[in-house]
Amino acid sequence: MGPDQQRLTSAERSNLVAYLDGELNEAEAQAIATKLTKSATARREIESLEKTWSLLDHLPRGQVSDDFTARTLTEVHRLSTEGGRFESAVRQTTQRVLRVAVWMMVGLLTVGAGFAITQWVWPNPTARLARDLSIAEHLDEYREVDSFELLEILAHSPEFGTGAD
Repeated sequence: MGPDQQRLTSAERSNLVAYLDGELNEAEAQAIATKLTKSATARREIESLEKTWSLLDHLPRGQVSDDFTARTLTEVHRLSTEGGRFESAVRQTTQRVLRVAVWMMVGLLTVGAGFAITQWVWPNPTARLARDLSIAEHLDEYREVDSFELLEILAHSPEFGTGAD
C-alpha cells in the first residue's frame, strides 16, 4: 500500500467522530490531521462520516417528553441491577449443578465400592461350579473307579504313570 492508500487504525477510526466534533486533545487531533493529509483513503473515510452527519441534520427531530431522561436513566439503572441478579442466578444455578454432580459421583462411587465389597465377601456360587466343571464332566468315570488306591497304583505303574514312588 502506498502512503496515499494508508487506512486509519481502529483506534484512529474510533476517534473520528470526536475529531469532527473537536473533542480530541491537541496531540490526538494533530495525529489524525496528519494522517488525513497523507492518506486519500483516510480522507474518504472522514468525508463519508461528514456526509452521514450532515444527512442526520435533515431528519426530523423526535419529540420527547419532559421526563424522558429520568425514565431512561431509571431503566438503565434497573437493567444494570437486573444484570447483577442474572449473574447471581447463574452463579447459584452453577453451584447447584456442581453440587448435584458431586453427589452423583459420590453415590456412584459408593455403589461401585459396595458392589466390589459384596463380590469379595460373598463369593459367587456359580464360580465354584465353573471351577469344578472338569470334575462334573468326568464324574461318571470317577464313580467307576472304586477307590483312590487303584488310581495311585495306576499312576505308579510303568504303563500309565511315571514309575517312580
